Amino acid sequence: MSKSEKKEAEEKQVVATNRKARQFYEILEVFEAGLYLTGPEVKSLRDGQASLDGCFGRHEKRELFLFNFYIPPYRFNTAAQPLDSRRTRKLLMSRAQIDRIGRSLQIKGLTLVPLEVYFRRGWAKAALALARGKKGPDRRDDLKKKAIYREAEKSFKGKYRG
Repeated sequence: MSKSEKKEAEEKQVVATNRKARQFYEILEVFEAGLYLTGPEVKSLRDGQASLDGCFGRHEKRELFLFNFYIPPYRFNTAAQPLDSRRTRKLLMSRAQIDRIGRSLQIKGLTLVPLEVYFRRGWAKAALALARGKKGPDRRDDLKKKAIYREAEKSFKGKYRG
């Protein structure tokens, strides 16, 4: 396998992103976790159908779970009873990381927020962030910074001639 093929295999195919996460939360640390899924769920994810709206992570009994993650039923599923679309899904990480995240979640104001779900090397993964909720003034400051940056980009566009 050449270097370009290896790099291509490493790239992730994003299925779903949580756009509001960076708007409403201050991201402190990002983790990668595997998802424990059934076959029809994986096929539905490969179709690019999933939603992270209202999704959150929780530490229970030394394990991590993803709550309210929506994966629609696979349309060609032949199983008699399809699974619940918003069922709780287990996150797969090393024991040390799970314990570390569990200790961090004990701190008041911290939460586990999914940023995106993607496939890497054929495996379904989730990018999770240890985050702190932003208050109103913090969000307004971010919006002001973004607007100033956008204006600066507009004013410099086409000025450089190299």
